[in-house]
Amino acid sequence: MKNEYSHIRRDYSKSELNESNVNDNPFLQFKDWFDLAIDSNFTDPNAMTLATSSFDGKPSARIVLLKEFNENGFVFFTNYLSKKGMNLNENPFACLLFFWDKLERQIRIEGEVFKISIEDSKEYFDSRPRESRVGAWASKQSHKSNGREEIETRFSNYNSKFGEDVPLPDSWGGYILKPTYFEFWQGRTSRLHDRITYNFENENWKIGRLYP
Repeated sequence: MKNEYSHIRRDYSKSELNESNVNDNPFLQFKDWFDLAIDSNFTDPNAMTLATSSFDGKPSARIVLLKEFNENGFVFFTNYLSKKGMNLNENPFACLLFFWDKLERQIRIEGEVFKISIEDSKEYFDSRPRESRVGAWASKQSHKSNGREEIETRFSNYNSKFGEDVPLPDSWGGYILKPTYFEFWQGRTSRLHDRITYNFENENWKIGRLYP
């Protein structure tokens, strides 16, 4: 079959990334890039691919939203009984990927994932719109349904059950990925992209460069 897509390409020439101009702290380097992505009016600058795998190594990936980050790690929320939650229960190591096409940049972050405290999960849950809180109860995330009508019926039932104060479900909460590796990718001409890495070794971050 003829490949109709092989001609799709573009050159990258907006910026460059050198060891001499990156921050020694990868979290601060992330913040610099993330703040620029926010200022660049991306629709969802905090959208990130979360890649997980099962105990036997079968990979799975999906887009989730970053809700907080600090020098402890990167926080997102989900149903603990979803596929991602089950993967993380079996294998707590995961990878995050941010891609901002207009900036010709991406960031990969690898590390171990832990559940955050119930108190922190509740604080965020309570800040969500009421419909989203009801939806967390109604959705058996990643599990097979018998159709849209069943999903909407479950939502309607829980919507009637709760007042304004919707409690935190036991099966819903936050995770934090604690990084051991960062890679900052900046597109460059001739496909000679810049790839600056941070590896956590002996309680310090060691900066390196990869071939494109």
